[in-house]
Amino acid sequence: MTPKDIHDLSADEWDELNDPRPEGNDFDKVVERAISRRGFLGGVLAFGSGAAVMGTGLLKGTTAMAQPASRFPFTPIAAQTDGTVHVPEGYSWKTLVRWGDPLFSDAANAYDPKAGVSVEFADRVMGENTDGMELYNVDGREILVVNSEYTNNKVNLPHREDGLPGSLDDVRILQHLQGVTVMELAQNDDGWSVVLDSPYNRRIHHNTPMTFSGPAAGHDLLKTEADPTGMASLGTMNNCGSGRTPWGTYLTCEENFNGYFGAASEVSADSMVMDGFKRYGVSTKVDAGRYNYHGFDARFDVATNPNEPHRAGYIVEIDPANPDMTPIKHTALGRFKHENAAYGIAADGRVVVYMGDDERGEFMYRWVSNGIYVPGEDTSSLLVEGTLSVAVFEDDMNGRWVPLTPATTGMDAAHIAVFTRMAASKVGATTMDRPEWIAVHPNASEAYCCLTNNSRRGVLNDDGTVRTNAGGDPMTVNAVNPRDTNKYGQIVRWRPEGGDHGADGFSWDLYVMAGNPTVHADGPMAGSANINAGNLFNSPDGMVIDSTGLIWIQTDGDDDNEGDFAGMGNNQMLAGDPVTGRIERFLTGPNGCEVTGLCWSTDRRTMFVGIQHPGSNWPDGEGNLPRSAVVAVTRDDGGLVG
Repeated sequence: MTPKDIHDLSADEWDELNDPRPEGNDFDKVVERAISRRGFLGGVLAFGSGAAVMGTGLLKGTTAMAQPASRFPFTPIAAQTDGTVHVPEGYSWKTLVRWGDPLFSDAANAYDPKAGVSVEFADRVMGENTDGMELYNVDGREILVVNSEYTNNKVNLPHREDGLPGSLDDVRILQHLQGVTVMELAQNDDGWSVVLDSPYNRRIHHNTPMTFSGPAAGHDLLKTEADPTGMASLGTMNNCGSGRTPWGTYLTCEENFNGYFGAASEVSADSMVMDGFKRYGVSTKVDAGRYNYHGFDARFDVATNPNEPHRAGYIVEIDPANPDMTPIKHTALGRFKHENAAYGIAADGRVVVYMGDDERGEFMYRWVSNGIYVPGEDTSSLLVEGTLSVAVFEDDMNGRWVPLTPATTGMDAAHIAVFTRMAASKVGATTMDRPEWIAVHPNASEAYCCLTNNSRRGVLNDDGTVRTNAGGDPMTVNAVNPRDTNKYGQIVRWRPEGGDHGADGFSWDLYVMAGNPTVHADGPMAGSANINAGNLFNSPDGMVIDSTGLIWIQTDGDDDNEGDFAGMGNNQMLAGDPVTGRIERFLTGPNGCEVTGLCWSTDRRTMFVGIQHPGSNWPDGEGNLPRSAVVAVTRDDGGLVG
């Protein structure tokens, strides 16, 4: 494998380069847990029909009571390794919008297939690297809101051979191609397209004015020389997964924000701030950094502005129907590497938001509002006043949500909001295998989380101790994370006590453990009993449950199709039945890509799917820059999709 340039590193690889952990022992020195595939059904893990029995026995109104007879309205497709998108027979796909496509008529010619987009138009076109997205019907208009997670610097700055910005204009191009795109769509005989110059169209990026809510709003930790109030933030960054509220707003989730910051000189800050930098992976080394923003924009220089990183890492609320709304960063929901936000409603009407922190050995969180949601009434306090908790998973397949309060953590409310990871460590939260997207079942009292992988789980340091997360919490093997050096990932499911998402207790099982039984005939690497040669995948990442109860699983894993990953092909989207455990492949992306982001048109006759960082020159072909995009998938007979 050739060495990667700094801008080609994954977020995990960047964290490792910035703050390397002690070298671990080889895999053959780790004590392997010899769990047979038969044991998956009989031991601590419940899958397939076994999980269905558990579901009907534990909770009234569970999935088994909510499913139609026919679960898969498509013929599954085979794994693919080429440079395009594939869908089942009877379905078609078409590119809807690519990065660089105009939102406004003055940007109609902004994109150049060799040069990309200039600084003048970077905030007037579709953003780069599509991720989470949601669709809203506003007064009969279809409004699509799409995250743009990060940039591919060599693609977005093709004039810079090393991919690093060489001027403030270069920095602005990258900053303005990220964030969120809001755009109106319309459908005609040729399919869907963006409505140019719609009053709803706008870009929200790294320099868009924002405000804060919650316990950290106005606190000294959020104050800077440019904003002595601690209330007027600029920008939202590394917008990964998404969510929506029952009152019709969009939640964009700031994930790997740490990589945007660097140090132009030696950093001097108090120990609490320095400890926070270490826990969140903010580099204090005097070097070019990953993006080199700080070389031209002092806001990102932690030597000059040590509080600026405290102003990122939140869930941000945007109103798609109101272009004049200032986006709100909700500090009460915690500061960490947010993957997405999935809401439910507690039995008494309180709003519940489930969230994952996407880093190896970090935690899962839940927010429960103090007030109840009443349609049409004031909702301004529902993401501001309430209780943030963190998950503890027990090996007896039960668990609990532990509140993060001054009483449980010894920290005040503002410090809990800013240094949430430290607060969670204090109460003994369960270290997880990178909690990514969470999905709440619309017809049953259950929720799911993709645990995508964890190469450090159960690995030993040279002194024989188990490797830890950045806060020193051991990543030992446990029932919910049952594999050493987990390279395939799994999906955990939990059912709240009494069917109430507001309850503090829950039971859990594993819906699936990805694996490869064609390479590993038995044991943990083979995966669970619902994995077979026809549905192989690794690193489940995105996840959405549709109105019929099908679980749509999107992957962001190893697509070299060799060794442990032989037969898996490119990253893909699968559909799963929560009752039988059956999983089938629906879509494959071009090689090198991640499949991420999913929503439907209001009439559910079109499925919108995100294709991020394609490795080939997809979708425009040879001689063109690769372009992340949203594709529209329809049925040839005009029927419902999903």
